[in-house]
Amino acid sequence: MAANVAAQTAGADGTDAGGPPVGPWRGARPLALSGIGVVCFCVLLALAWRAADTLLLIFSGVLLGVFLDGLTRGLGHVFPLPRWLRLTAVCLALAAGTTGLASIGGATIAQQGRDLGQTVSAQAGTVRDWLAQRGIDVPFPGQGGEGGKPDSDAKDGQKSGGLQGLAAGILKSPGSLLSDAGNVLGPAAAVVLGLFNALGNIAVIVFLGIAFAADPGSYRDGVLRFVPPRRRPRGAAVLDGAGETLRHWLFGQLLTMAVIFLCTWAGLAFLGIGGALILGLQAGLLAFVPTIGPLVAGVVILLASLASGTNAVLGALGVYLAVQTLESYGLTPFIQKRALDIPPATIFAGQLLLGVIFGLWGIALALPLMAVIKVMLDQIYVEDVLGESKDR
Repeated sequence: MAANVAAQTAGADGTDAGGPPVGPWRGARPLALSGIGVVCFCVLLALAWRAADTLLLIFSGVLLGVFLDGLTRGLGHVFPLPRWLRLTAVCLALAAGTTGLASIGGATIAQQGRDLGQTVSAQAGTVRDWLAQRGIDVPFPGQGGEGGKPDSDAKDGQKSGGLQGLAAGILKSPGSLLSDAGNVLGPAAAVVLGLFNALGNIAVIVFLGIAFAADPGSYRDGVLRFVPPRRRPRGAAVLDGAGETLRHWLFGQLLTMAVIFLCTWAGLAFLGIGGALILGLQAGLLAFVPTIGPLVAGVVILLASLASGTNAVLGALGVYLAVQTLESYGLTPFIQKRALDIPPATIFAGQLLLGVIFGLWGIALALPLMAVIKVMLDQIYVEDVLGESKDR
């Protein structure tokens, strides 16, 4: 009798009146929600994969916005003006400085760049011939396997990992997408399309940077609207921590790049190596990409110095090693101490992974992306989930 009454009072969904689920439906709702969450995550991951270039372009705009926001805040400590007026002054000052540098040294940089390109190409051919005479065949990028044919992996469309995959990712730049247009419309059209693509990307980054810096609070609050109300204070703390980390890292990185540029330029000019200005400029710019950037800069410096003789090569090597020692043991530990502390092997592994997946964009933006991920892991997982202090 009691069993019949219990069966009649049980709901159609297998639950007791006012009680938890019973029978085979116990735990079905959490399981269904977990499955929906996994499906949604996979869909978002697929969309991120398809729109990787666009997402990284947006992240570049965020970095520019962080830079402009930092300058605007700093100007506010000196001149207590409205934010829009300070941001306008910062943008005008940067535009005037960029235009002035381009007008004063643009011709010199362009001429040294052309000369450097010819010198590096000639010296790279010399090095390749010297190695070939000793039985070491070093193919250039784009050169296939035996007989100039592409490798079997390239035929099958398979992806490679490690350094080979990283090289393939570097070559997977937006300019490679214009090859078909160049074959159809001619080399001039390919150059025009490539220039249009580069200027379009720059315009998008500048627009996003100014928009983010104009009212960062509205974008922050917009993101927090997707967070449950009881978790919004913690979400705000995580976003503020990520923004502060990016700001400290970015300004520290820019200062490091400036010092590397000046030291490399001065050292190579003292040695009398041609193109010292452009060599110092490329060394400073490539310092934005840790581990890989300085190696590429060093190879270019050594190839350019080969035209000036053995003593010049040894001197250039000494300048490069001195600058890298200053950067590794002086500038980075001192300037970036407040920004982030990521082991070099972790940085290099992250660059390999992001370079294979996203190409040149992934390599260039690997460190700021890893900085944001580190902040989120420290505050969300280590502190909230594990209940440990991130300094432990």
